[in-house]
Amino acid sequence: MDNQGLLFIPDISGYTKFINNTEIEHSRYIIQELLEVLVNSNNIDLKISEIEGDAILFYRFGEPPSVEEMYRQVEKMFCNFHKYTRQYEERRICPCKACEGVKDLTLKVITHHGEFSTYTVKEFSKLIGKDVIKAHQLLKNDIPLHEYWLVTNDIYHKDKKENLPEWLEWKEGKKQDENNEIDFHYSMLSPLRDKIPADTGHEFSIKGASKLVISAQKEFNENIDTMFMTVADFSLRPQWMEGITEIDNVTTKIPQVGTAHNCIVGKKVNVLVTSGFKKDDKSITIEETDTKRMGTGQFILEKKGENKTLMTFNFLLKKNPLLLTVFNLLMKKKLDKSIKKSLDNLENYFKTQKRAA
Repeated sequence: MDNQGLLFIPDISGYTKFINNTEIEHSRYIIQELLEVLVNSNNIDLKISEIEGDAILFYRFGEPPSVEEMYRQVEKMFCNFHKYTRQYEERRICPCKACEGVKDLTLKVITHHGEFSTYTVKEFSKLIGKDVIKAHQLLKNDIPLHEYWLVTNDIYHKDKKENLPEWLEWKEGKKQDENNEIDFHYSMLSPLRDKIPADTGHEFSIKGASKLVISAQKEFNENIDTMFMTVADFSLRPQWMEGITEIDNVTTKIPQVGTAHNCIVGKKVNVLVTSGFKKDDKSITIEETDTKRMGTGQFILEKKGENKTLMTFNFLLKKNPLLLTVFNLLMKKKLDKSIKKSLDNLENYFKTQKRAA
């Protein structure tokens, strides 16, 4: 059995369209994180031969695990994959096509037991053998939907399936290769989506009631989407937000609700979390709250015309008499001046960008 083993390939469906039609930087990060989700979901001691863009070639020498064990592995990968895509959709703030397209990605899994061997190229272990080719050929088939578990007949007929969920509806299929037909069974995985628990989410906003303590606004001769992409870009904050010298330690590669970052003002480090996001046809609101959940800054953008946007910045504090008293005595005047200066800086930033274009 030294050259016999299991080939297990989870493949991201919708990948080609996703990559071709979306912003490459964001799509690259998203696919990377989804592949990491699949790797971290491995609980039957599978080894990785290679990662092939949208798929992972796992293998394990020896007798294959039971069909029930393999199903549990498929279930874990599928559910964790869709927990990620569902949470991403619920928390995303980026409007690009890559981030919008995450919800349309899904997973299919190919499992086949056959003959293959390994060879090493530097530190990488590669697989070779006719059954490796066969497993890859099975990724291209006539199954109309792309959310399924496919097993070749050597696995399907291996043992009884009484312990598998009743909703699995097995159908027969054939794949013609250059020499012969490959017989397989497959079942849709769509019913598994109902098993995925709803994301209870995390509360990032101020605990309890809050009070608006500062508000400033300015109208810009800019498109609301341009305004949003600029305001939401942490890397640009030092160029227009008064007093900020650096933004670092951003916790996600693509900002979303729950993303934390260090806002450095002089020697002071404020840790802020993107705590809220709302968007409709006329307005966009982003909220950022400190990790102690005592104060929140709101960036509110309102569309006033095709290239005219009203921006309001609100600062709210937790309704705490001592906190409000100290703020009003020591900080309010300085922060109010800083916020108004930031809006002027933002206007100058856009003017500079236009001159440079």
